[in-house]
Formats: sequence, C-alpha cells, structure tokens
Amino acid sequence: MPKATTRPIDTVKKSTLIGVAVGCLIVGFLGGVVFSIYKATGLGPAARPAAVQPDAGNRAPEFDRLVKETAQNPGNVTAWIQLGNLYFDTDAPEKAIWAYRKALEIDPGNPAVWTDLGVMYRHANQPQEALKAFEEAMRIDPKHEPSRFNKGIVQLHDLNDPAAGIKTWEELLAINPLAMAPNGKSVDELVVIFKKNMEKAK
Repeated sequence: MPKATTRPIDTVKKSTLIGVAVGCLIVGFLGGVVFSIYKATGLGPAARPAAVQPDAGNRAPEFDRLVKETAQNPGNVTAWIQLGNLYFDTDAPEKAIWAYRKALEIDPGNPAVWTDLGVMYRHANQPQEALKAFEEAMRIDPKHEPSRFNKGIVQLHDLNDPAAGIKTWEELLAINPLAMAPNGKSVDELVVIFKKNMEKAK
C-alpha cells in the first residue's frame, strides 16, 4: 500500500491527490477488520477464461491446483475466491471477475468479494459495473467501509464526479469519523482538500 507523503497536505495539487487516491483502492480479500480495501444485476453467464498466461510466473502451480479444484468441486466457494485473488494479483481482471462471480453465485452475501469484484471491474474499464458491485457490498453490510471508500474513488476519478465522491466519503465518515485511506491520510482530510479544489474550480 502507498505510504503517507511528507508533503504538507494543503500543498497537494488536485491532480496529485487524485493520483494518490486512485492508488488507494482497497481490496476486500485482505479482511473486513482492517480498513483494507468488492454480482451486478442482469449479468449473463460468464465465459470460462483462457489458460493461465505466462505472466502468472511461478504461481502457475497454484493456478493449476485451484483450476482443478473448482472443476472437480464447483461448489467450493473458497477455491473460487482464492482463484479470483490469484487473477487479481497477476493483473488479469477479466478472469478475476469470472472467478469472483462464480464465488458469488454460491455465496452472494459476501461484501468483501463484491468489493474485490468492483475493483476488478474498475481495472477492466467498467466503472459503472464497479459501482454496482460496491453498492451491493454496502447493501449487504451498510457499515462496510472498504466498499464505500472505493465507490468514492470511482466517482472522483473514473466518473469525474467529485460532488458524488465527496458525498460517498462523508457517508463513510458518518459511520467511522476516523476512517483512513491506505496512504495514511484520514478520509476527512481528503474530503476537505477536494472541497477546496471544487471551490477553486468554480
């Protein structure tokens, strides 16, 4: 995760802050206890992804084991999540989406998996699907902080809607006033900066 910058917060430019914030997408599979950064309605059957790409490197044995396990025991939700996490780690968003959707067909009530799915939709340049996934995580667990933080990232950066992103983060702060971004900055600091930038842009 990105480390906190030593640069004074009031000197951070909007473009720099967006870059920092975008790098802060939190992944749900790290666990719900840590503020660690998630099936969109109407999606049809997912196609099976192609074979593991060479960039998976020395993790190929893990892939082989999990692909075999999911084929032999397609109801093993843990194996599907682990496979999705491996695709996540090896920058294969379409395959991660496929695996996470398989997991959610079995257990649709897991907000962390919905959050990881949302992150992968964003990496696949599908921000609206990412929002749907984050919102489903929030519906399942209204106090789920990672999905709320990530929803704000997508609104601020991908959809260029700072007002909506600020509103989402303010709702997060109403749940946890001490919420922190992965770069070490508090969410309330980020909200203040974005509000100032919005005022300057008027």
